[in-house]
Amino acid sequence: MKSRSVVLIPAYEPDVSLINLLREIQSKTEYDIVVVNDGSSDNSYQVLSQAASFAAVLNHPKNMGKGQAIKTGLQYIREHYPEDTVIATMDADGQHKVDDVIKLINAASDTNNQLIIGSRKFSGKIPVRSKVGNIITRLVFMALTRVNVGDTQTGLRAFSARMIPFMLGVEGQRYEYEMNVLLGCAHRNIKITEIPIETVYINNNQSSHFNTFKDSYMIYKEILRFSASSLICFLVDFCLYSILIWLTRDMNTEIRVPASNIAARVVSASINFSINKRYVFKSRGSTFKAAAEYFVLASGILCLNTFLLTVLVKYILKNKLISKLLVEITLFFVNWSVQKFLIFKKYIKAGV
Repeated sequence: MKSRSVVLIPAYEPDVSLINLLREIQSKTEYDIVVVNDGSSDNSYQVLSQAASFAAVLNHPKNMGKGQAIKTGLQYIREHYPEDTVIATMDADGQHKVDDVIKLINAASDTNNQLIIGSRKFSGKIPVRSKVGNIITRLVFMALTRVNVGDTQTGLRAFSARMIPFMLGVEGQRYEYEMNVLLGCAHRNIKITEIPIETVYINNNQSSHFNTFKDSYMIYKEILRFSASSLICFLVDFCLYSILIWLTRDMNTEIRVPASNIAARVVSASINFSINKRYVFKSRGSTFKAAAEYFVLASGILCLNTFLLTVLVKYILKNKLISKLLVEITLFFVNWSVQKFLIFKKYIKAGV
């Protein structure tokens, strides 16, 4: 086996742009190239046949998604190349420049445990769906991880082959995989380094196979389910809290507010645990272990929740219901992050 730099290109229904890209890579570098045909139709047969002159072409019998195509390529590289190999992933449609790939591979050559990503500047004539999509994913990612990444949707990335076990362990088969890789890096404290690259959109990005609604749902589905679960349990919590506040209206405020909050939270937390384990994170781990960890989290959140609520009611807002709303919103992402990454962790199966 030999030490090389490898360019990995997932391809679905590629056109002549792929051949032009492969020719340019071959003319400018000595990189090996791996193309993964993700179940393309017979219309792409000629293009893929030509691609075999420049690259190792792997084939999926049916379309399995970009994430799975990347994993197939990584598995091939792990079997045929040593650990000091540097890998770059790029798209097949010509919207990544070879000069930028070279920059990323050079940067990744100096690190073993770092993800180098090509970061586009979203200025000028950028397709609306691309600009809006990146803004949303960037804000969601920063809210969940407290890590600021300027381009969360870029497919141009480079890393050491030593990271392959981690990459293969990240959940996701389609476009959500790339977002999950970033989340996994943030969770594992793997540094994400951004390198500016040229922003290229050919024909207003019409060649992209990204389905705005279907693939956006795949990216955000877990947090959407978590939001729905949280809303249900919040309504139970808020309604029960309001009833208890009314029933204990003759009690001292310093007693009735925390007592009502604790009682309401015990009921809603029990419901929340059941929904999140079964439907949101779909965890198959030990229920007893998850319940014990959830109890610790719920106790901590409850203490913080009650403290913040008491302070707001006593010193700032006075209004007990508005204060409750503000505290719940504040603690939403803290609760999601801990449950996702610690209690119901599932998509990171292997580490670096």
